[in-house]
Amino acid sequence: MRPTHSRVLILVTDGANNGGEIDPLTAARLAANEGVKIYPIGIGADPEESGTAGFLGVNPSLDLDEPSLKAIAEVTGGRYFRARDGKELESIKDTLDQLEPVTQQPTQARPAQSLYHWPLALALVLSMLLVARERWPNNLLQRLFTKELFLQSQLPDWRRRLERLRLRRRR
Repeated sequence: MRPTHSRVLILVTDGANNGGEIDPLTAARLAANEGVKIYPIGIGADPEESGTAGFLGVNPSLDLDEPSLKAIAEVTGGRYFRARDGKELESIKDTLDQLEPVTQQPTQARPAQSLYHWPLALALVLSMLLVARERWPNNLLQRLFTKELFLQSQLPDWRRRLERLRLRRRR
């Protein structure tokens, strides 16, 4: 009994199975029972026929087990691909996009406008003023914003107005 929706796994390998405790074909059968479709991609250049080793004495394509990869694709309903270079890998990507189209909701981009710098700047200025007030008592800013200075410049004018009002009331 297979699930109704299919999931896709793309397996990119450059060699034979050298890890894991489950045989790859058994794992493919289990994946097929869960509705997973596997598309194996064998990568690497073809083995040289002269028998000489490749770069650093290693030719990864010698370990490529193409019959097993084809069997995995067949068991899961996928398809085997072979990529010998970047161009072939790009064409495989295009083929996979056609075989397994992905439906996506259109994305809506909303430009972000950060406004955090305004309150941050205000907090910085206020903290600098508080530090200046505590660190250097009786500085210019503190003298400008003291109660006495405000009252001294405004007291004579207020006193005159108050006297005028009192005189008017007495009359």
